[in-house]
Amino acid sequence: MPDTIAVLRTSPVRVGGQLDESQVYFHRLFWTFPPCIEAFRHCKYGRTLLVAIAHDRNSNILPVAFALVEGENAESWSFFLSHLRQHVTPQPGLLVISDRHNGIKAALEAPDGGWLPLAAYRAFCIRHVAANFTLTFKGKDARRLLMNAAYAKTEVEFDYWFDILRSEDPVMCDWANRIEYSLWTQHCDKGRRFGHMTTNISECVNSICKLVKATYGRLAELFIRKGREDEAQLGTRQ
Repeated sequence: MPDTIAVLRTSPVRVGGQLDESQVYFHRLFWTFPPCIEAFRHCKYGRTLLVAIAHDRNSNILPVAFALVEGENAESWSFFLSHLRQHVTPQPGLLVISDRHNGIKAALEAPDGGWLPLAAYRAFCIRHVAANFTLTFKGKDARRLLMNAAYAKTEVEFDYWFDILRSEDPVMCDWANRIEYSLWTQHCDKGRRFGHMTTNISECVNSICKLVKATYGRLAELFIRKGREDEAQLGTRQ
């Protein structure tokens, strides 16, 4: 597809400790398609980014960028997020929802990465927060109370569930209070989450070719289908 963005990174080959400049091998790959970039510009319901997946106003999932890296570390996350910012999401005020991985934290806090406030903001996936919580505090009731507090839309509702949690065990509240409220509660998110409290899990495909073809094919089908739906709505003056 014309104007598709693909950024390939390779690593040098060493033979017997010597650098072989005639050969390289695959290291990282970032790619995104023009319709994805254009579609993201029209996600005007708000500014929510789920790693590399956004929701439009009809609550449809919109994949916007993809990367293959060697593993989760600060360098690979910086590679992905910097290209995401440069090629797909230059809009100010975006919210990134993620787990508490140190590599993501380092990439988002890089001075030249473009993801620092006021340009962008970060929030934690409550499912991951709750998973860490249950490592220390066992029992479904404790997890449920924490989740209810996180999902509370008002301070009054949050205090209600947090007080119940405190009555169960004050140490649980001490644990939660070590995390800034704006990072895990809905009532302190200043409307940036738009109700999204968790991240989506992407399926991994072993074959690079299959992965590229699958993302292209599914997106091509999506944009053709949505285009026909839009044309039909325009035809009826909607």
